[in-house]
Amino acid sequence: MRNLKLLKSLSSSELNGPGSPQFLCVRADTGSLLVASQFSVTEYDPRSDLVVKEASLTANGFLPEDGGGVVVGLQDLAELESACVATTGGDVVLFNLNTCQMECVGSVDSGLTSMSWSPDEELVILTTGQETIIMMTKEFEPITEVGIHQDDFGEGKFITVGWGKKETQFHGSEGKQAAQRKSQEVQPAGGWDDRRPRVTWRGDGQLFAVSAVCPQTGARKVRVWNREGVLQSTSEPINGLEQALCWKPSGSLIASTQRHPNKHSVVFMEKNGLLHGDFTLPFSKDQAKVKDLLWNTDSTVLLVWLEDMTPGEDGQVNTYIQLWTVGNYHWYLKQSLNFGRDPHKAPVSVCWDPERPLRLHLVRRDWSTTTYDWGWTTERSPGLDATDNANVAVIDGDKILMTTFRQGIVPPPMCSSELQLKSPANQVTFLCRPQRTNQLAVFTANGEISVYGQDSGEHADKTADGFRIVSRPLVLQKTFSGPLLQDDPLALRQLLWLEDELFVWVRPGLLTTTSTLQMLRPAHNRDTLAVRCEIEVNGVVVSMVHCSLSGTLALQLEDGQIRKVLWDCAEPLVEVWRDSSGCTTNFPVPCVQTALCSISGEEYLLGLTDRSHLYAGDTELASNVSSFAVCNNFLLITTHSHTCRCLHLSALTVKGLQSALTSDGGQNDETLRRVERGSRIVTVVPQDTRVILQMPRGNLETVHHRALVLAQLRKWLDGLRFKEAFECMKKLRINLNLIYDHNPKVFLENMDTFITQLNSINLINLFLTELKDEDTTSTMYPRPESSPGQPQWASGQKKVDVVCDALRNAMESMDPNKFCLSILTAHVKKTVPELEVALQKVHELRENPSAAPGAVSAEEALKYLLFLVNVNDLYEHSLGTYDFDLVLMVAEKSQKDPKEYLPFLNMLKRLEPNYQRYTIDKHLKRYSKALLHLSKCGQEHFLEALQLVKEQKLYSEALRLFPAHSVQYKALSCSYAEHLVEQQQAEQAGLLLWRCGESVSALQAFASSSSWRNAICVAQQIPLPPDQLALLARDLAEKLTEQRRFSEAALLLDQYAKDCEEAILALITGAVWEEALRLIYMHNRQDITETNLRPALLEAVGTQTAFLEAQITMFTRHRSRLAVVREQKARLDMLDEEGPDCPDAELYSEASSVMTGSKYSQSNSRISSRSSKNRRKAERKKLSLKEGSPLEDRALMYALGEIITTVDKMREEVHNLLKGLVLFQYDKQAEKLQLSYDEALHSMEAALPEVWPEGLQSNQAPLTGPNSTANSIMASFQQQQQQQRPAAPPPDAEVMPPPRMRNGIKWKLMILN
Repeated sequence: MRNLKLLKSLSSSELNGPGSPQFLCVRADTGSLLVASQFSVTEYDPRSDLVVKEASLTANGFLPEDGGGVVVGLQDLAELESACVATTGGDVVLFNLNTCQMECVGSVDSGLTSMSWSPDEELVILTTGQETIIMMTKEFEPITEVGIHQDDFGEGKFITVGWGKKETQFHGSEGKQAAQRKSQEVQPAGGWDDRRPRVTWRGDGQLFAVSAVCPQTGARKVRVWNREGVLQSTSEPINGLEQALCWKPSGSLIASTQRHPNKHSVVFMEKNGLLHGDFTLPFSKDQAKVKDLLWNTDSTVLLVWLEDMTPGEDGQVNTYIQLWTVGNYHWYLKQSLNFGRDPHKAPVSVCWDPERPLRLHLVRRDWSTTTYDWGWTTERSPGLDATDNANVAVIDGDKILMTTFRQGIVPPPMCSSELQLKSPANQVTFLCRPQRTNQLAVFTANGEISVYGQDSGEHADKTADGFRIVSRPLVLQKTFSGPLLQDDPLALRQLLWLEDELFVWVRPGLLTTTSTLQMLRPAHNRDTLAVRCEIEVNGVVVSMVHCSLSGTLALQLEDGQIRKVLWDCAEPLVEVWRDSSGCTTNFPVPCVQTALCSISGEEYLLGLTDRSHLYAGDTELASNVSSFAVCNNFLLITTHSHTCRCLHLSALTVKGLQSALTSDGGQNDETLRRVERGSRIVTVVPQDTRVILQMPRGNLETVHHRALVLAQLRKWLDGLRFKEAFECMKKLRINLNLIYDHNPKVFLENMDTFITQLNSINLINLFLTELKDEDTTSTMYPRPESSPGQPQWASGQKKVDVVCDALRNAMESMDPNKFCLSILTAHVKKTVPELEVALQKVHELRENPSAAPGAVSAEEALKYLLFLVNVNDLYEHSLGTYDFDLVLMVAEKSQKDPKEYLPFLNMLKRLEPNYQRYTIDKHLKRYSKALLHLSKCGQEHFLEALQLVKEQKLYSEALRLFPAHSVQYKALSCSYAEHLVEQQQAEQAGLLLWRCGESVSALQAFASSSSWRNAICVAQQIPLPPDQLALLARDLAEKLTEQRRFSEAALLLDQYAKDCEEAILALITGAVWEEALRLIYMHNRQDITETNLRPALLEAVGTQTAFLEAQITMFTRHRSRLAVVREQKARLDMLDEEGPDCPDAELYSEASSVMTGSKYSQSNSRISSRSSKNRRKAERKKLSLKEGSPLEDRALMYALGEIITTVDKMREEVHNLLKGLVLFQYDKQAEKLQLSYDEALHSMEAALPEVWPEGLQSNQAPLTGPNSTANSIMASFQQQQQQQRPAAPPPDAEVMPPPRMRNGIKWKLMILN
C-alpha cells in the first residue's frame, strides 16, 4: 500500500550539443550522463552543469557529416573506462573516457540495427541489417553468428505425450466451443512499428530475448537464446504484439505490449515464450503507442513510455511516461509524467540509474536533461485521536483507493472506497489539523488539486436493506487549479495541506542547488491557488514533514541537513534545526522516510535511510529497520530480523531508546514481538491497539502489539473504564488479574462501578474464576520503568480472598438475587472454598424462593454449583452440614444411584443426634469433630471413643474434652502414657502417670528415662523401704555413669545408697577432682587419696599430654598439605586463564582432571529437599582427605577446624587438672602440661589467617549477627557478589567458617609461670 513520492528532480538546460540527442546512458562510477547524437558523444555532469568530455563521431567518419546518421546503441563500460557506440552504418566505436579518443573496434557491412551488452559486460549482442545476431566478447572477439529467424522452436520445445484429442481436452472458461474454433491468422505488425529488432537480457546474463518482425507473417515474434547463442524457445503467435521488449531483472518475466481489438495491454511472457499475465493501459485502442518499456534495477517499477498516435490540431503529439508497480497481482499506476505537445520538450531517450533503483534520467530533444529521484511512502492520515479513521490512500492512476482501517481491514487491491479523478494522481496529502485529519487533497498530473472531505451527514443514520453505514465515503468538495507550471512535469513536489486553505509545496530554485518553498491560498475567484509567500532554501529539499500536535514543519535537504520552517508568523523563514542545548542537528546521511516525534519532552526528527538505518537527529538508533511509524507517543518499528518493536517515547531518552532497540528483550518484554518475514507497517490505528502490517506478497495482517494493548488497558483502568478494559482483555487473552493488580486500592474502592459497568453475571464469573494469588504486574506484565508503582493491598489476607470478599459484599448489597450465581462463585473461588456457606445459600433459596424478576431458582443455583465443584466433593460437604434435605437435593442433581446413598441416609436418620453427627464426621474423616460429638454420647460409648483416640492419635484433643478427675480422663492419660513410651518419651509419660495417681507406673517410666530426681520423688511419695530406695539409687547411678554423668551418680550413691567410697571413685573416674576431695574429707577417707586420687591425677596428665601431642602433629601435617593443594589450584587457575599455550600446560593436564571436580557438579541433586543438618552431613560425605581428591582443600580445612575446636574445648578440663596437680605438688608435670597446651593454642590461633584467608572468609557468608546493621549486611552481600567470578561454577561443598577460639576463658595458673 505504498506510493511513489518524488523526493527531488534535477533539471538542466545548459547542455547544447550539435544535432539532437539520440541515446542516453549513465556512468555508474561517476554518475555523469553519456549522450550520443548524430554528430558526437558527450559526457555531461548534471550536478555541476558542466560538459566533462566530448568527441565527434563525424570527424573520424563514423557518421555522415550531413546529420543523417543514427546511433543504435550506447553503453558505458566501467572496466574499460570507455563508452561503446554502435551506428546504423555498422561501426562499433570505443570512446575512451580518459583520453577522449575514438577507436573503431569492428564494422558490419550490412549495418547494425541494435546493440545490447550483457549485465556483467562480458558479452555484446549485435543485430545486423541482414537479420542476423552476432555475439561477441568484451574484447570484441566473435563467438557466433546466427540468423534471427529460425524455423526450429528451440531446445525448450514442448513434448506432446498424445493423451486424447483437442476436442476432449478441458478448455476452461472458454468452453467446448474453443475446441471447434479455428486458429486465427496472425495479423502483421502495425504501421507505427519501426520494424527494428529489440534485444533484452535477463538480470543474471544467462539468457537474452530478441523481438523481431517475422518475414513470413509480418508479425513480431520473441525468441529466447542462451549465453552460448543457442536458441531456447520461440513465443507463441501473438496478435498485435508490439516492438517494446524488456526482461525483468529478477528473471521471471519478459514484458512487452499487445494491441487487442478493444484494449491496449502490457503483457508478460515466460522464458518458454508463453504468455503469463497482463494489465491494461489507461488508453483507448488507437490512442497511444508504446515506444519502450523499462524495468528499474530492483524489478519493483515498470516504466511505460508512450506517445499519442493522432496529432493534435497543431500537428504535434503528446508524450507520456508512466510508472507502474504491482502488489497482490494488481498493477497500480503510481506516477504519470505528461510532457505536452512541444516536440523540443519530448524525451528522446530514457534510462534508469544502475546504482539507485528509483532514479530516472531522461534527455529531451532540446538537450535539456532531467533526473528524478523517487522514494517509497505510505500516505496515512496523521490524526492522533479517535476521530481519525486511520485512512491510507493508495494511488492507482486516476483513482485514489481509500481504506479506513478503524472500521475494517480491507486487503488490497480492494479498498473501502474509490475516489475518481479527472486526471492521474501524482501526490496525496491529508489535512494536518486535529479532528479533521480524514480530509485529503490530491495533486493530479494536469496541475489541479482536488480536495475531498466527509459529507455533511444528513443521511448518515439511514440504512439500506437492513445494513448500517459505519464509514461515510469522502466526497469532492473543491478543485483548485494551481499557478502556472514549469515545462517540466512534476516540477512541484512535497505537497502538504497545513490548514483549511493553506497549502505548501516545493519547487526547484533558481539554482540547481536551491529550492523554493511556496505557500498557496485560494485567490479571489476561489478556484485558483495563488502564491502568497515564497521562501528560498539554500539546498535541495528532499522531504517535508509536519507535526499536527506541535505545528512544527521540518525540511530535510539532500545532504541530510535538517531545517525548521517558521510558517505561522508574519514573515515565514527557514532556520537550522537545533536541539535543547542549542547545537545544530543534522542527519549523517539522507533519509527516505521522516517523522516528527517527542522524546522525553524534546522534539526530534526521525529518519530512515534506504540502508535501513534509523536516526533521531544525528544519533543512530538502529541499523536493521525496515519500516517505522509514530503514533500516540509510541514508536513502532519492524526489523529485518522479523520483529516488531513498540517503545513509549515519553518514557525514554535517546540513549534509552538506542539501548532498547539494540537489546534482545527478555521473556516478558512487552515491547517486542515476532512478525512474519518481510512485514512492513502500513498504519497504526490511533487510540487503539491495532497495528496494520503488509506482507511482501501484498496481503495485510492485523496485530495487537502487547505494548499498545497494555498501555491502552492502563489508560482505561486509570479512567475507571472497566467495561472497555475487560472486553479488550477477554478478546486478546490478557490475564484478567491485571484489573486488580494494576491498582488494588482503586479497584477495591470502585467495586460498585466495576459491577455496574460489567452488568453481566457471566463476565463477573469469568473474572472470579481467573483470579490467582499472583501479582501479574511483576511477572507477566511488568510496569514501564517510568511509571510510578501502585500501592499493593497489604491487609495480610491473600489476594483471591480479598477480591472475592469485596465482590461478594458489593453484590449482596446491590442485588443478591440478580448476582446469586456470582456470589456462589465468590464463595467457591476462595483459597479455602466455603462450600458449606454456598450450599446453605442454595438451601435458603429452596426454602424461601425469591419472587423478584430474573431471580435464580435453587435448582439453577445448585446446577451451577455442580458445574464449579466436583459432585462427590459437593455431596460430602453437604453431608457435613448435617442437613439431610440439602444432602438429598445435591444427590438428586448428581449422577449418583439412589441405591448408593438412600440406605446410608436412612440409617443415619435413625441414630441419636450426637452419634449421628459422629458417624457422619467419621465417614468424612473429620475425626476431631467426630470425637467431639462422640464425647457427648455418654459413658456407654467411651470405649468407642478411646478406640478412636488410639487409632487417630487424638490424645491431646481427648484430654480437653473430659474433666481432670474423671475416670475417663485417667484412662485416656494411661493410654497416652503408653503411646509416649512407644515414642521414646518415657519422661513425659511419667509426668502424665504421676499426676493421675499411677505412682508405680510413673516410677518405672522415670527410672527408664534416667529422670532420677522425679524417680526419687515418686519413690519417697509411695514410700519405698530404705533398702529398696538404696537399690533404686544404685540402679540409677549405674545408668548415669554409663552416660558419663559422674557428679549426679556420685550424689545418688552418697545420699541415697549411703556408699561414700563408690561415690568418691565415681568422681575420680569423671575427673571431678575438687568434688572428690570434698567427699574424702567429709567422710574422713584420706586413704583413698593415696590409693586412687594421686595415681588418677598422674594418669590424667599422661593421657592429656599424649592426646595434645597427637592433635598438634595432625594439625601440622594437614596445614602443610593444605598449602601444597592451594598452590596446585592456583597454578591450574593461571593455566585456565593463559589458555592451552601456557608452558606448563602438559605438567598440569593430569592434575586438572582431578582437581576440577567436574564429576561432582551435578551429584546429589536430591539433597536440596533435606533438612539443613542432613544437607551438611551429606556435603561432608563428599570431603575426602585422600591426596588428589576433588575437594581435598575443603576436607583439610574441615579437619583443621575440628582439631582447633577440640583443643580449644580442653581449657576447663586442663584448668581443673592443673589445680589438682599443684595441690599435690606435681609442679613439674603441671608446668609441662601448661606450657604444651599454651603453645598449641598460640600456634593454632596464628594459623587461622593462613587456613582461612580474608578473601575466602568474605566469600563464604555475609556478615550477620546481633551486632550487624542493615548497612553492614548489605555491604557484605555486595562484597560477596563482586568477589565471585562469573564463570566459576558454584562450590560443591560449603566452606567451613573459621572456628572461634575462647580466649576469654582464664585457664592458666599464675603460680606455674
